[in-house]
Amino acid sequence: MGEVKHKSGKPLQVNPFKLSQPMGATLAFLGVDQCMPLMHGGQGCTSFTKVYYTRHFCEPIAIQTSAVTDAIAVLDGGDYSIVESVKNITKKVTPSLIGLHTTGLPETKGDDIAGVASQVDYPLVYVNTPDYEGGLESGWALTCQALIEQLVQEDTDIDAKKVVILPHVSLQPIEVEKIKQTCEAFGFTAFALPDLSTSLDGHLGEKQSALSSGGISVDEIKELGDATLVLSIGDSMQKSATALLKKNPQMRHHHFSHLGGLEASDAMIEILMQESGIELPQPAIVRWRKRLQDAMLDSHFSLGQTRCLVVGEPDQLASACQSLYEAGGRVTVAISTVDSSQLEKLPADRVLVGDLEDAEQLADEYDLIVGNFHCEALAHRLHKGLVLRGFPNWEQVGNSLKNDILYEGGAYFLFECANAANAMRHAG
Repeated sequence: MGEVKHKSGKPLQVNPFKLSQPMGATLAFLGVDQCMPLMHGGQGCTSFTKVYYTRHFCEPIAIQTSAVTDAIAVLDGGDYSIVESVKNITKKVTPSLIGLHTTGLPETKGDDIAGVASQVDYPLVYVNTPDYEGGLESGWALTCQALIEQLVQEDTDIDAKKVVILPHVSLQPIEVEKIKQTCEAFGFTAFALPDLSTSLDGHLGEKQSALSSGGISVDEIKELGDATLVLSIGDSMQKSATALLKKNPQMRHHHFSHLGGLEASDAMIEILMQESGIELPQPAIVRWRKRLQDAMLDSHFSLGQTRCLVVGEPDQLASACQSLYEAGGRVTVAISTVDSSQLEKLPADRVLVGDLEDAEQLADEYDLIVGNFHCEALAHRLHKGLVLRGFPNWEQVGNSLKNDILYEGGAYFLFECANAANAMRHAG
């Protein structure tokens, strides 16, 4: 493992790629069927998030705001705004759940959203997500924890075939679907919380809805307490797993830091074999493992002579860096949005929490960039290769169907990185 430098040493971010906690909370609530996210804050915070995700997913995004102004925040607090917002929402649509989450303005004022929630006579889950703390990953994780603590019913029974998957925020909808399908291949019935695999997966619905369409239902969330297995993916999701295990002490928990690369994929398959009693996975799984092994060999020639910069959320970094490392790629620089336990484990020469200005100053240390759309200008200016991953990607379509995990996705990811590296060398 390389040098870990948790801070870039600057008093501010100059060219940031970090996203806020409220944006992570919004995305998590969109993984609940017929849920209406209600962002408690200024209109600008909500409109920015709505436009951001609409552009990334190429889908209409349902979200409402309490439209707090600085004057309202100081003089009145947010109680009235929240209650009125719920009334206005339920006059027009009938959501299964309202997802109330905060921004920096009401958090600075100190609004008691738990107290306000008790005054609202409508199904509602609340979560404190100030945007001056954490980031996209923690906002998602806090919301998942809130959904569990406020909705899941305590249980003593166990459904021997039921599995709950707790995916981190950077897992794309198709990746969540692949994890569910892998569990189902071992005879389990899989539920993901939150579940973007059927809500923001890019399917053509019957009509445009004012609410999120697809995802796990509120009734399904309430009944998660009888699952036999809890699988948490990404270190950010460990607290959510702990919250769910409190609902039923008989549940068993397995944690995966990520599912990128051969070793991590093998670890998950081994757990599913042990838990199901199945001694040999389905032929398709065995075949994809062989394909990933071959992909590692085929991509090694290109990746072995490529120095990589990877930027993103901590759990996302863990997956991408390990996949590249296993195929002989050298991650010379990894830049994270926020600090995390993941950063201590990254197979990278240099790890820091920073921004794209830091990436520019370290330009001599890498050839290929794996990062989001904000890295594109950097790659063009510095004549680097680029593989677009993470939020946002506003230039390419099909973001929700990009798969980088388990055997199948791992092979695709290595091919894309190796091809980008080759194209960069030929262009140079």
